[in-house]
Amino acid sequence: MKKIVVLVVLVLFSCAENPVPKPERLLSEDTMVDILYDTALLQASEAYLPNKLTENQIRIKNYIYTKYDLDSTTYYQNQRYYAADFKKYKRMYKKVSDRLQQRKTELDTLMAQELRNRPEKPINKKREFNKPSLKELDSLSSQ
Repeated sequence: MKKIVVLVVLVLFSCAENPVPKPERLLSEDTMVDILYDTALLQASEAYLPNKLTENQIRIKNYIYTKYDLDSTTYYQNQRYYAADFKKYKRMYKKVSDRLQQRKTELDTLMAQELRNRPEKPINKKREFNKPSLKELDSLSSQ
Protein backbone atom coordinates (compact mmCIF):
# COMPACT_ATOMS: atom_id res chain seq x y z
CA MET A 1 0.00 0.00 0.00
CA LYS A 2 2.84 2.40 0.85
CA LYS A 3 4.41 1.71 -2.51
CA ILE A 4 1.21 2.71 -4.29
CA VAL A 5 0.93 5.96 -2.33
CA VAL A 6 4.57 6.82 -3.09
CA LEU A 7 4.02 6.01 -6.75
CA VAL A 8 0.90 8.21 -6.91
CA VAL A 9 2.76 11.09 -5.25
CA LEU A 10 5.65 10.73 -7.69
CA VAL A 11 3.30 10.69 -10.66
CA LEU A 12 1.51 13.80 -9.40
CA PHE A 13 4.79 15.69 -8.97
CA SER A 14 6.10 14.53 -12.32
CA CYS A 15 2.94 15.76 -14.03
CA ALA A 16 3.24 19.23 -12.51
CA GLU A 17 3.17 22.07 -15.05
CA ASN A 18 6.77 23.13 -14.36
CA PRO A 19 8.61 21.00 -11.79
CA VAL A 20 11.69 23.25 -11.83
CA PRO A 21 11.43 26.09 -9.31
CA LYS A 22 11.14 29.62 -10.63
CA PRO A 23 14.55 31.37 -10.47
CA GLU A 24 15.03 34.31 -8.12
CA ARG A 25 15.83 36.49 -11.12
CA LEU A 26 13.52 35.27 -13.86
CA LEU A 27 14.47 36.54 -17.29
CA SER A 28 11.63 37.30 -19.67
CA GLU A 29 10.91 34.85 -22.44
CA ASP A 30 12.00 37.49 -25.01
CA THR A 31 15.34 37.94 -23.23
CA MET A 32 15.90 34.18 -23.24
CA VAL A 33 15.11 34.11 -26.97
CA ASP A 34 17.71 36.86 -27.48
CA ILE A 35 20.25 34.87 -25.47
CA LEU A 36 19.55 31.69 -27.44
CA TYR A 37 19.81 33.64 -30.71
CA ASP A 38 23.16 35.20 -29.78
CA THR A 39 24.46 31.85 -28.59
CA ALA A 40 23.44 30.21 -31.89
CA LEU A 41 25.21 32.93 -33.90
CA LEU A 42 28.37 32.69 -31.82
CA GLN A 43 28.44 28.90 -32.00
CA ALA A 44 27.95 29.02 -35.77
CA SER A 45 30.77 31.51 -36.17
CA GLU A 46 32.96 29.36 -33.94
CA ALA A 47 32.24 26.35 -36.15
CA TYR A 48 32.80 28.29 -39.38
CA LEU A 49 35.92 30.20 -38.30
CA PRO A 50 37.21 28.31 -35.24
CA ASN A 51 40.19 30.58 -34.52
CA LYS A 52 38.43 33.91 -35.05
CA LEU A 53 36.75 34.04 -31.63
CA THR A 54 39.94 32.87 -29.94
CA GLU A 55 42.02 35.50 -31.77
CA ASN A 56 39.62 38.20 -30.56
CA GLN A 57 39.56 36.69 -27.07
CA ILE A 58 35.80 36.07 -27.16
CA ARG A 59 34.43 33.28 -25.04
CA ILE A 60 30.79 32.58 -25.78
CA LYS A 61 29.53 32.20 -22.21
CA ASN A 62 31.44 35.24 -20.95
CA TYR A 63 30.13 37.31 -23.86
CA ILE A 64 26.54 36.31 -23.02
CA TYR A 65 27.03 36.98 -19.30
CA THR A 66 28.46 40.42 -19.98
CA LYS A 67 25.96 41.44 -22.66
CA TYR A 68 22.92 40.47 -20.58
CA ASP A 69 24.41 41.36 -17.19
CA LEU A 70 24.10 37.79 -15.89
CA ASP A 71 26.05 35.49 -13.69
CA SER A 72 26.39 31.79 -14.48
CA THR A 73 23.89 30.77 -11.79
CA THR A 74 21.15 33.04 -13.11
CA TYR A 75 21.83 31.84 -16.63
CA TYR A 76 21.63 28.15 -15.74
CA GLN A 77 18.59 28.57 -13.48
CA ASN A 78 16.70 30.30 -16.28
CA GLN A 79 17.91 27.78 -18.83
CA ARG A 80 16.62 24.90 -16.68
CA TYR A 81 13.37 26.70 -15.89
CA TYR A 82 12.46 27.33 -19.51
CA ALA A 83 13.74 23.95 -20.72
CA ALA A 84 11.49 22.18 -18.21
CA ASP A 85 8.42 23.41 -20.11
CA PHE A 86 8.84 21.59 -23.42
CA LYS A 87 6.10 23.46 -25.31
CA LYS A 88 7.37 26.87 -24.23
CA TYR A 89 10.97 25.95 -25.00
CA LYS A 90 10.00 24.62 -28.42
CA ARG A 91 8.14 27.87 -29.13
CA MET A 92 11.23 29.84 -28.07
CA TYR A 93 13.48 27.83 -30.37
CA LYS A 94 11.01 28.38 -33.21
CA LYS A 95 11.40 32.13 -32.66
CA VAL A 96 15.20 31.75 -32.71
CA SER A 97 15.02 29.67 -35.89
CA ASP A 98 12.75 32.24 -37.55
CA ARG A 99 15.13 35.07 -36.62
CA LEU A 100 18.11 33.15 -37.96
CA GLN A 101 16.27 32.46 -41.22
CA GLN A 102 15.24 36.11 -41.51
CA ARG A 103 18.83 37.24 -40.92
CA LYS A 104 20.10 34.76 -43.52
CA THR A 105 17.60 36.10 -46.05
CA GLU A 106 18.70 39.68 -45.33
CA LEU A 107 22.36 38.79 -45.74
CA ASP A 108 21.72 36.80 -48.92
CA THR A 109 19.88 39.82 -50.36
CA LEU A 110 22.75 42.16 -49.46
CA MET A 111 25.29 39.78 -51.00
CA ALA A 112 23.26 39.54 -54.20
CA GLN A 113 23.00 43.35 -54.41
CA GLU A 114 26.72 43.71 -53.85
CA LEU A 115 27.47 41.20 -56.60
CA ARG A 116 25.12 43.03 -58.99
CA ASN A 117 26.72 46.40 -58.21
CA ARG A 118 30.28 45.15 -58.51
CA PRO A 119 31.89 46.28 -61.76
CA GLU A 120 32.60 43.42 -64.05
CA LYS A 121 36.22 42.49 -64.42
CA PRO A 122 37.42 42.17 -67.98
CA ILE A 123 37.57 38.57 -69.01
CA ASN A 124 41.14 37.45 -69.45
CA LYS A 125 41.47 35.68 -72.73
CA LYS A 126 43.51 32.59 -72.41
CA ARG A 127 46.76 32.77 -74.22
CA GLU A 128 46.81 30.51 -77.18
CA PHE A 129 49.30 27.74 -76.74
CA ASN A 130 50.24 25.84 -79.82
CA LYS A 131 51.34 22.30 -79.38
CA PRO A 132 54.82 21.74 -80.69
CA SER A 133 55.09 19.50 -83.70
CA LEU A 134 56.93 16.20 -83.57
CA LYS A 135 59.77 17.74 -85.54
CA GLU A 136 60.19 20.52 -82.94
CA LEU A 137 60.09 17.99 -80.10
CA ASP A 138 62.76 15.89 -81.78
CA SER A 139 64.98 18.91 -82.21
CA LEU A 140 64.56 19.86 -78.52
CA SER A 141 65.40 16.37 -77.28
CA SER A 142 68.52 16.09 -79.44
CA GLN A 143 70.04 19.25 -77.98
